[in-house]
Amino acid sequence: MTIRIAVPNKGRLEASATTLLKTSGIRFEKGERALSVPAKNADIEILFVRADDVPQLVASNVADVGITGIDLVTESGADVSIAGKLGFGSCTLTAAVPTRSEITSVDEFAGKRIATAHPNATAAYFADQGIDVTVVPLRGAVEVAPKLGIADVIVDLVSSGSTMLTNGLRPVATILESQAVAITRPDATDNPEIQRLITMMLSVVAAKSMRYVLMNAPGDSVEDIAALIPGLDAPSVVPLSGDTDDVAIHSVVQANRLWDALPELKEAGASGILVLPIEQFIA
Repeated sequence: MTIRIAVPNKGRLEASATTLLKTSGIRFEKGERALSVPAKNADIEILFVRADDVPQLVASNVADVGITGIDLVTESGADVSIAGKLGFGSCTLTAAVPTRSEITSVDEFAGKRIATAHPNATAAYFADQGIDVTVVPLRGAVEVAPKLGIADVIVDLVSSGSTMLTNGLRPVATILESQAVAITRPDATDNPEIQRLITMMLSVVAAKSMRYVLMNAPGDSVEDIAALIPGLDAPSVVPLSGDTDDVAIHSVVQANRLWDALPELKEAGASGILVLPIEQFIA
C-alpha cells in the first residue's frame, strides 16, 4: 500500500514541512514544478498542494497524512484528526482594530463588520462568545479593510505583529493559536503503515527539545549528578576501564535545562562533558 502525504507547495509551512519529512528518513527529490514525487526508500508518495486544500484531501481519502496549520484545519471543518503538533509555523488568528478605535475587548464587537480570510473560524468563535457580528470574507489584503471602509475589525494571522502595526492596527483578542500539525483520518489508528509514518515524523519533533549528554565522573558522585540532570529515565552508568573508580554517565536531557545544569555538573565533579544533538527520539 502506497501512503500518500499531502504537504504545502508554498508559503510559510512549505520549507519546514519538506525538511521534516527528509529528517524523518524519507528520501526524495522535489522538482521545481513537481506536484507529486515518490520516496526513494519507502512506499510513500508526497503530494505538493495548497496548504488550505490539505485537510479536505485527507478527509476525502486522496491523501493518508497531511501537514498543514491548525487554523486551516479549523477553517475547513474537515473530518480529520490531529496526530501531533510539529513545532513550526506558529502564529495566532488575531482580532484587531484601527489604533484610533476606542474598542478594547471583543464584547464591544457586537454589530461590527469583521473582515477575514478565515470566515468559518471567525464566525464560530463569535457564535461561541454569543456576540452578533457580520463576517466579511476576503481572500487577501485583510489589513486594509478598515481603511477602505469595508469593515470595522479584522481577524487575520499574526506571527510577529509588525504587519498590523505598519497598517495602523491594534490587536484586541486572540481567536485561535495555530502551528503546523500532522493530520489523518479518524480511522488511521487502524493502519500500521500510517502510524509508522506519524511516529517517525513526531520523533523528529520530540528530538528538537532533547540533548544527549555524556560525561565522566567519580563513582561516588553519581547520585548527585543524576539529581542535576533528571532525564526521561535514570541515566546510564558505565564503569571506565583501568585502575579507577570513575564512571561514564549518559543521559537524555531537556535542552532548556542545560544552561543551569552544565556549570552544576562541573561543580559536582563531572568532566569531559559532551552535549550532542538528537535527530530522532521515541520515548
